[in-house]
Amino acid sequence: MDLSTYTLPDLRRLQARVESEIRRRSDSTRRNLLKRMQKMAADEGLSLDDLLERPAPVAEAKPAAPKRGARAAAKKEKPAPVIKYRNPANTEQGWSGRGRKPQWAIDWIAQGKSLDELAV
Repeated sequence: MDLSTYTLPDLRRLQARVESEIRRRSDSTRRNLLKRMQKMAADEGLSLDDLLERPAPVAEAKPAAPKRGARAAAKKEKPAPVIKYRNPANTEQGWSGRGRKPQWAIDWIAQGKSLDELAV
């Protein structure tokens, strides 16, 4: 099949038809396979649900708590980021200046104002 002669709209229509046919055949294959499996199970005196029944999960042992040795003590948690900028419209909102700028900071800058005006 030579696709080089097809226009872009023709290729997109062909793509949609191929995807539709793949879905149709996949659904049909799935239904047929399910019927065959149900018949095989029935021939053995079982239902498909009997075959697919899973044993109750075994409770896993919890891992032991890490020991607090010299290495663990040396490893410190990072402190919470320090707020460097505050939203003037809602003082509960702050930004440390790291990571993605919050929308209120973007809007502030878009108004031609300096970010330094929001500094804490």
